[in-house]
Amino acid sequence: MNPRSTTHPFSAPDDDKFREECGVFGIYGSDDSAALTALGLHALQHRGQEAAGIVSYDGSRFYPHRALGLVGDIFGEQEIIDTLPGDSAIGHVRYSTTGETALRNVQPLYADYSFGGLALAHNGNLTNAASLRHDLVNRGSLFQSTSDTEVFQHLIATSSGARLLDRVVETLREVEGAFSLVALSRRKLIGARDPKGFRPLILGSLGDASIITSETCALDIIGAEFVRDVEPGEIIVVDEEGLHSHTPFPATRKRFCIFEYIYFARPDSSVEGRNVYETRKAIGAELARESLVDADFVIPVPDSGVPAAIGFAQESHLPFELGLIRNHYVGRTFIEPIDEIRHLGVKLKHNANRQQLEGKRVILVDDSIVRGTTSRKIVEMVRQAGAREVHMRISSPPTMHSCFYGIDTPERGQLLAANLDVEGIRQQINADSLAYVSIDGLYRAMGEAGRNNDEPQFCDACFTGDYPISLTDFDEGGATAQMSLLAGLA
Repeated sequence: MNPRSTTHPFSAPDDDKFREECGVFGIYGSDDSAALTALGLHALQHRGQEAAGIVSYDGSRFYPHRALGLVGDIFGEQEIIDTLPGDSAIGHVRYSTTGETALRNVQPLYADYSFGGLALAHNGNLTNAASLRHDLVNRGSLFQSTSDTEVFQHLIATSSGARLLDRVVETLREVEGAFSLVALSRRKLIGARDPKGFRPLILGSLGDASIITSETCALDIIGAEFVRDVEPGEIIVVDEEGLHSHTPFPATRKRFCIFEYIYFARPDSSVEGRNVYETRKAIGAELARESLVDADFVIPVPDSGVPAAIGFAQESHLPFELGLIRNHYVGRTFIEPIDEIRHLGVKLKHNANRQQLEGKRVILVDDSIVRGTTSRKIVEMVRQAGAREVHMRISSPPTMHSCFYGIDTPERGQLLAANLDVEGIRQQINADSLAYVSIDGLYRAMGEAGRNNDEPQFCDACFTGDYPISLTDFDEGGATAQMSLLAGLA
């Protein structure tokens, strides 16, 4: 088992995209906690489509419900919500960055401790999880899942801290990597963010209820108000006495994941003070300033390429057209059992608008190229629809390195840009021209003068190989060290 990647035999239409990480939602002080959590998770569905779970608390006991599938399928019936009573709850949507796709890995994870029950959900990836797990197993811990989130549970259980907060702080000092987490005890809702602030985490309010979640879109769906971002290295505790902020870690330079702006966060969310939609348009505009070519119009690869394509079109004064139409109703159960359908791949998800494309020179805008398989098929589709020229423009720099901080990316050898230069990739996808936004151009679109190589403002390791936290369990080519450790635990 590769702990960083899971093979999905029915995921062909999406096999050339980075997988979203996870999304978390926690609420304290509402009689409708489970229903509101389910709605919040629905808004965060883009961050994970494998599984979802909710754990609620009614003052006397915890109530969990977890399953594989989409939020609407799992929590769409009132009968399920009714099994989750209480005025506090946490929830999670998952795409596996570590661990297999199995019910035992679906979060929130729950355990009974000496101090009582605790449910925990985590977005991110620990870069020393296997090493910690190895030590914990040698000390007698019994793991029930293959998720690195369970490492948090065992570290909390074995901590010598007198209070729950002390145990959480001690645990977070031992882990390395990216984490934005929510936890629910008998008396508290806890939110915590790693000192580098890789993954988003925000505070919201709905009347007297407090909310901790991944993105502002989860607040919008329930009519809640945005309060502020949880700061990197901050621990938030909400209890009957109110909201308390703790900052137990030394200050360090923030390195928020820049790919959240390029692809992962929902366009209608605001992340770290920036509206995602406007940021993507700004990246597209910068891409146009860097690599404009004579063409008749600009078309996006929907849906993720749309905002950057709008920005490109506006900056270049070219028409914006929908030359590719996306089918939003492709279901996994539909394509899983039929090999002939699966091999159609991208045609299940996109169809070329032939009347719009025939005889035209088009600029095709997408957010990234990973393996190149989808880009090649889309260029081929546009050509078959009669386009005279197809110029590919990418609103991120070439993806040359794997991510180890909570995004499921291929090992480096499978990344097209790690093996070919831009001209080689252009030939591979059969485009008339290909250009990526430069790393400095990306930073300019973020409102910076450019990338400060001495003190980068974001985590951009997937483009530059500049990893801000040590990769204790990994080598840069993949997951060799972690796989070895986990194999020793089997």
